[in-house]
Amino acid sequence: MVQRSSLSVPYEVPVLAMCFLAWVATGLELSVNNHIGDFDLTTPRVPSLSLSCLAQNSSQAEELLWYRGEGKVDLKDGNKVNISNICITPVTESDNRVTFTCRLARDQSVRVSVTLDVQFPPQLTEEEESIQVEEDKDVTLTCNAKANPQALTIWYKNNTTLTLQQNRYQLHQTSEVSQLAIHKVQKADNGTYTCVVKSDLGEGRKDFHLTVEDKKPVFPKEAVIAAVVVVTLTVLFGIVARRDKIFKVW
Repeated sequence: MVQRSSLSVPYEVPVLAMCFLAWVATGLELSVNNHIGDFDLTTPRVPSLSLSCLAQNSSQAEELLWYRGEGKVDLKDGNKVNISNICITPVTESDNRVTFTCRLARDQSVRVSVTLDVQFPPQLTEEEESIQVEEDKDVTLTCNAKANPQALTIWYKNNTTLTLQQNRYQLHQTSEVSQLAIHKVQKADNGTYTCVVKSDLGEGRKDFHLTVEDKKPVFPKEAVIAAVVVVTLTVLFGIVARRDKIFKVW
């Protein structure tokens, strides 16, 4: 019986150690700006924004890692253990929907992510345009704009709200693009078209100066080919008819 009890001791020790480690791992958690779970952080465009990651309930020094998307952030040596801070300078519209993640170095499944919700007024990517188009042709006016929150786009002609006539105008819109298509433009379509993009944070606009030019005359391809054939045959017949005179000269 003594031998049996002595044999059981080596098996109990690892089990106790594993239970102890599991308890330590279970109690450890990370928080970012006092959030222990993933979250969205709404912010305007600001000169700088700080994110602070803290290892909570830790019984030892824990190294922390930061990632921007899939890219690792370089941290100084004094900014890695148990608490780590990063500063985003400045915060711009390009940071919108970018995710920053704090991870535990020895077990990267322990992590907290924050996704930036950067709010900004409508930003149009291009300046005004001057467009010349031939009468009876189609033309498309494209307005590219970014905004958060999503903005409303309204089209004007000569500073008056544009009435979308059926079979004449077609409007296509996504979160960042508004396109106005005009089918078979006429002289009456001359003028300045404006897309105005509005949100609670402001507005942006772009002008399109449309000029409808006279329709260019179009010659039927068949008629041109027929004319070339007639001219060619006429020249050949003339040469054949005068071949005797040509030979006499030689």
